[in-house]
Amino acid sequence: MCLGIPMRIKSINGEFAEVESGRLNRTINIQMLSSVKVGDYVIVHAGFAIQKVDSDKAKETLRLVDEIH
Repeated sequence: MCLGIPMRIKSINGEFAEVESGRLNRTINIQMLSSVKVGDYVIVHAGFAIQKVDSDKAKETLRLVDEIH
């Protein structure tokens, strides 16, 4: 089983993007996804964006994760 976290794309530079989730900011590789843009939410696993996700679903998932903490 793997854990993927929804994160919002803040900026894109070639095959890399700066993403955020709450206070967490990371640089990730986006080369597996062909059409992402700033503001999109992606599922991040091991430093790679593996799937684009609907913003409402991403926000709900993040809300549930916050409840666990």
